[in-house]
This record gives sequence, C-alpha cells and structure tokens, in this order.
Amino acid sequence: LDDVPHDCPGTESEEAGKANACAGCPNQKVCASGEARGPDPDVGKVRERLRGIRHKVLVLSGKGGVGKSTFTAHLAYGLAADADTQVGVLDVDICGPSIPKIMGLQSQQVHQSGSGWTPVYAEDNLAVMSIGFLLPSEDDAVIWRGPKKNGLIKQFLKDVDWGDVDYLVVDTPPGTSDEHLSLAQYLQNTFVDGAVIVTTPQEISLLDVRKEISFCKKVRIPIIGVVENMSGFVCPKCKTETQIFPPSTGGAESMAAEMNVPFLGRLPLDPRIGKCCDQGKSFFEEVPDSPATAAYRAIIEQIKQFCARKPSA
Repeated sequence: LDDVPHDCPGTESEEAGKANACAGCPNQKVCASGEARGPDPDVGKVRERLRGIRHKVLVLSGKGGVGKSTFTAHLAYGLAADADTQVGVLDVDICGPSIPKIMGLQSQQVHQSGSGWTPVYAEDNLAVMSIGFLLPSEDDAVIWRGPKKNGLIKQFLKDVDWGDVDYLVVDTPPGTSDEHLSLAQYLQNTFVDGAVIVTTPQEISLLDVRKEISFCKKVRIPIIGVVENMSGFVCPKCKTETQIFPPSTGGAESMAAEMNVPFLGRLPLDPRIGKCCDQGKSFFEEVPDSPATAAYRAIIEQIKQFCARKPSA
C-alpha cells in the first residue's frame, strides 16, 4: 500500500500509468500497458483465505448516521452469545472506523505472523479487524483516494488470518462507493450469504436505501432484509415508546414491500444503546431487559435462519 501514489487514478482508468501522479510509481509501465486491467489474480487468493468462513453477512446503509456500525457490533455480539460459534467482524468503513470504539478495542494493535494479520479479540470467540487499529491516533483522518482504499480492503480480505469462523460480519461505509464495488468484486466467488440494510423511518433515509437495494440487485448480492433502526423512543423508566422520527411515507416496512425485499423488524431508540457504545460495552449484557434487546435478538434469529438455508463456502 505504501507504494501506491496518493493520487493514483486506479488501474481501470484511462489515465492509468499516464497521469502525473504515476511518475515514479513502480507499477507505472504495467498500468500504462493496460495489463493491469485484466482480472485481478488476488480474487483467487481471497477465496482461498476465506474458505474457512461458513457465512458472510454484509451490513449496508444508504445514509450515514443510521446506526449501521452499532447494528454490526450487536449482530456480532448476538451471534457470539453461543460460545461454540466463532464470529469475525471486518470494518471496511475506511474513513469512519467506529467498530474499535463501539466494541471497546480502540487501544488494541494488530500483530502480523507468518500466516497473516492476526485480528483483535473482543471475546474468546469474537475477532475484529479495522483500519482503526492501524492508525497512530484515533483522531487521525484517513485521506485516501479510491485505489488506496480498495487496496487496503483487498489486503484485509486476503491477509487476515481468521481461521475457521462461523460468521463474518462486514461493516461497510454508507452509500454505494468504491469500497462496495471492491467487496462485490473480491467476494463474488466466496458465497456471500447476503446483506442486511439498516435505515431509519424517515423518507430522507429511505430514498438512499432504495439505491442500496438497487445496487445489491445489480451486483447480485442477496438481500437478507431491511432493519428499521431508531424506530421509536423507549423510555428507560416506564418503557413507553414514542415516535421521534415519524415514518411519513410508511417507513421501512412499506418501502421493503414496495421493493419486494424482506423486512426484518424495528429497533427502538434506547439512549442506553449509545451510552454502551461510547463505553465499549455490549448493550445486551448491560441492559438485558430492554425492549431493544428483545428486538435485536428477534432480528438476529431471522438472520441466522436465513444463513442456515444458504450453502456455505
């Protein structure tokens, strides 16, 4: 990755090997000749590396700030509640890696061995990999163009030594950007179970979720279902639920029916979820009696049932 110029135009660009940024790059001649535009040989390496992972679940969102990373972390916590289930979390939100903070791992570092990068363990059966572990400070910004971000995603996929894992949950950035295309490319032959798409009830969020669903269909990623997050405020005292973000167009359930995709359920907004994320703790363990905990577990059970019906790698 260090050899890639900061302003690299990418191997698929017409400017590959010809742009000013290419001067001095060790790959300049290869890119200029067009050889780099052929099939990426690392696709096979990714498949071989991920061969020991039974189920792969992508967590997507059309809009930022809808609780996608919070959902990713708690999906992983829920799956790992069974001590016999091995779970991995791959955070490919390169510019906004929240997983280390949410899971209480921000002071941890990644180690390298002969078998590859060793992920950080939140629990004995819950491994995590994120660019957040590679930054000198959690306040450092990642200011990279697409090719360099894509290179890191590829490195995560082919170099991290997950071992035998039952579920790999991938936290992605919002939208349909280069990172999503890279994941689709490198995971195309690894039997991805599907994607869970997280949204909030308002139409402004649903607008972008429709694009996310369209993206999944175009790149042939199965859709496990849509989750409506922050679907009402639950008072920690009296357990009364109040609508904070009214679903002006019917919310996620109506949109899912319109787009012909499954609706997995609603997650109420409990302020203690945010507090647990800030403290790096599992909401399930801290507040087991919350209606949000019950809603999470019901959705996680549906995801497990979906994966059980799919062939594994």
